[in-house]
Amino acid sequence: MKLLVVGGGGREHAIIKKLKENPAVEEIFALPGNGGIAADATPVPIGAKEIGKIVAFAQEQKIDYAVVAPDDPLVLGAVDALNAAGIPCFGPNAAAAEIEGSKVFAKNLMKKYGIPTAAYEVFTDCAEALAYLETAPVPTVIKADGLALGKGVIIAETREDARAAVRSMMEDQIFGASGSRVVIEEFLTGPEVSVLSFTDGETVVPMISSMDHKRALDGDRGLNTGGMGTVAPNPYYTPEVAQACMEKIFLPTIRAMKAEGRPFRGCLYFGLMLTPEGPKVIEYNCRFGDPETQVVLPLLESDLLTVMQAVTNGRLADTEVRFSDRCACCVVMASEGYPGKYETGFELQIPPALKEDVFVAGARLESGKLYTAGGRVLGVVAVADTLEAAISAAYGKVEKISFAHSFYRRDIGRRALLAGKEN
Repeated sequence: MKLLVVGGGGREHAIIKKLKENPAVEEIFALPGNGGIAADATPVPIGAKEIGKIVAFAQEQKIDYAVVAPDDPLVLGAVDALNAAGIPCFGPNAAAAEIEGSKVFAKNLMKKYGIPTAAYEVFTDCAEALAYLETAPVPTVIKADGLALGKGVIIAETREDARAAVRSMMEDQIFGASGSRVVIEEFLTGPEVSVLSFTDGETVVPMISSMDHKRALDGDRGLNTGGMGTVAPNPYYTPEVAQACMEKIFLPTIRAMKAEGRPFRGCLYFGLMLTPEGPKVIEYNCRFGDPETQVVLPLLESDLLTVMQAVTNGRLADTEVRFSDRCACCVVMASEGYPGKYETGFELQIPPALKEDVFVAGARLESGKLYTAGGRVLGVVAVADTLEAAISAAYGKVEKISFAHSFYRRDIGRRALLAGKEN
C-alpha cells in the first residue's frame, strides 16, 4: 500500500512510525514532512493547506489511503477533496471539523445537547464584550472563535487583563480573522486531562489518557506553547472518571454531531477539566493532539492502519483497539526563546541508538545532517512499566541529545507523580 500523511511535525512523525509497522505498507509520503521525518517517509514540498496540490499528488501517485493530521487542512476540507477524488481518508470532513474550527459552534453544540462545559457568552462587537467584562467574574477565559495555532486562548487573571485580551483579539487582530468573534467563558478549576478517541460516527473508542504541559517553563510558568511534554496515562483519569466521561461527554458528543448532520469520523480530542462538579469539556480538537500523540501511539498494541481503516469504513465496533498497560513520557526539546523569537540552523546530535525514540517536529535535512528549523524541535519518548521509570528514561535520553541554544522543561510528569501518590 502507498500512504500519504498530510502534515510535518512531531505528531505526524509519530503517526508515520506507527503506520510503518503494518507489513502491507510499502511507501509513505509526508506532505510536507520535515528533515527528521525523511528517515521514515518521503517528504514532498507541498504545504498542508495546498489542498488542490495534495489531491493532484495523491492521484498521480495512486495513493491507497491518506491521513490528514493537522487542523487547518481538515477545516478547509482536505478530506472532502480527497474523498471526491476517490481516495479513502482518515479524518473528519469540513462540516465535522467545525467542532474545532469554531469555538462558538462547539459551545453552542454542548449547550444544545446538555454536554457539561463552562458557562459562556459570545460577542462579535468589541464594545459589547468590554461592557460585559465590567461585571463578569475574574479570572475569566477569552477565546478567539477560529483556529489560532492552538494559541487563541487567554486566561485573564484580572479585569484589566481581560479587557486587554479582548482588544488584542477583536481590535488588533493578533489572531487574524479568528478573533473577529470571541467567546468569554467561566474559569474552571481542577486537573486537566486529554483524551484522544477513535470514532466512526457511531462508535467511540477512547485512547489512553494523557497529561499535557503547556507552559514554557518549569513550575507551569512562562508563556503558553504548543506543548512542552506529555505523560500517559493521566493518574487523575480513574475508571470512575472514565465511565462518567463516556456517559456524559463522549457518547453525547458523537450523537450530537450525528443529529446535526455532521457525523464525526476520525480522531476526536477531548480536552477535559475535572471540576468539583464533575468532568467538563474545555475544548474539542478535530484531530490527534501534539504532543499527546507521541505518548499515546507508542502504547497502542493494535495495528494503527487497521484501526484507521475501520474508522473510515464504519466498522470500528468490530475492530479490536488494544493498548498496553505500560506508561509513556515525552519531553519536548525546543529552541531557546520559543514560543517567542528564536534562532534556527543548529546541527542536531542524536545518537543512532535513540532514533526510534525521537519524533522530529522542526528540523531540515542538509547533506545528510539535521539542523533545527522550528520552535519545538524534538519529542523524546520513553515507555516503561511505571510512570516514574518512563519519566526517568525519557530524561536520560534527552541528556544524550544536543543542539545549540536548546531548552526543555525539567519537570515533565512531576504533577502526575504527585497525583499518583495522592491516589
